[in-house]
Amino acid sequence: MGRSIYGGALAGAAVLLAAGAAFAQSKTLTVAAYGGSWEQTLRKEMIPAFEQKHGVKVEYVAGNSTDTLAKLQAQKANQVIDVAIVDDGPMYQAIQLGFCGKIDGLDKSQLYPAALFKDDRAVAVGQTGTGFMINTKTFKDKGWATPTSWNDLKDPKFKKLLVIPPINNTYGLYTLMMFARMNGGGEKNIEPGFKVMKNDVNPNVLVYEPSPGKMTELFQSNQAQIAVWGTGRVQAFANTGFPVDFIYPKEGAPILLASACPVAKANVNPLAHEFIKTLISAPVQTVLAKDMGNGPVNTKVDVNMPELRMAPVGERAKLIISPDWDVINAQREDWTKRWNREVER
Repeated sequence: MGRSIYGGALAGAAVLLAAGAAFAQSKTLTVAAYGGSWEQTLRKEMIPAFEQKHGVKVEYVAGNSTDTLAKLQAQKANQVIDVAIVDDGPMYQAIQLGFCGKIDGLDKSQLYPAALFKDDRAVAVGQTGTGFMINTKTFKDKGWATPTSWNDLKDPKFKKLLVIPPINNTYGLYTLMMFARMNGGGEKNIEPGFKVMKNDVNPNVLVYEPSPGKMTELFQSNQAQIAVWGTGRVQAFANTGFPVDFIYPKEGAPILLASACPVAKANVNPLAHEFIKTLISAPVQTVLAKDMGNGPVNTKVDVNMPELRMAPVGERAKLIISPDWDVINAQREDWTKRWNREVER
């Protein structure tokens, strides 16, 4: 009888262990981040190894930064997202609204100072410059000069050949900001930017496109020949063999910091912190640099690799502009409504 009880206990323990293992494997970490090349690279190069190491299933929710911020606001009472990866502007908003927890055990010794956020509520995971993507074959075939200035976006020869992301995308917002800065205004006086966008740039715009995938499709189908986009996106597209290049405008290229934070909630998944720390590790930062041309935030990554020829590093870093996000975020909702009413109609 003792033997059967012992055997039953072993069997019961085995069942519990199996159930525990199954439970561990069914754990889910929800990551809300960019689509396009970001999603492809993380799904291929990082997520499978992370899932295997930690016995977790990563649910990837693709969307632009304002979409992710809107999800955080909509789910405020019951947050589903564990890790949010968004542009630095929306990240400052997320922190201000209390959506970001402090990153546990963040080792800052190998990070560039520009990657750090106050109180470790977030950390940058990639640096991107904002400028122009051009189809180099088309420009060569037509004998067009390479654009050098934001003002070149007003050139009539680009009528219905220009693509700009909308204002709810950081690249579209930066376009508006740069035209304001170049015409006597800036973040505190956006009026000149709207005037130029409406009167001079809008006639050239084929579409205000937020989707990275559709942006590349517009170039592949030869509908678009010039766009406002980021270094990382353009490098990833160039890596496919398509004839595009990135141009730094002489007036400057606003910096975009892709940033990550663990979402603050009662049932915080500790793996949220591990996911972020893995993202900023030298091996993953090297992959992001090679696959997407993202300027690394980890000082141990070689910035001289050929895959970073477009990234805002070295001499190109001198053309980088840092926006005033406190001023922008205080007015962004009003700017968005006005943009939708006056520009993107």
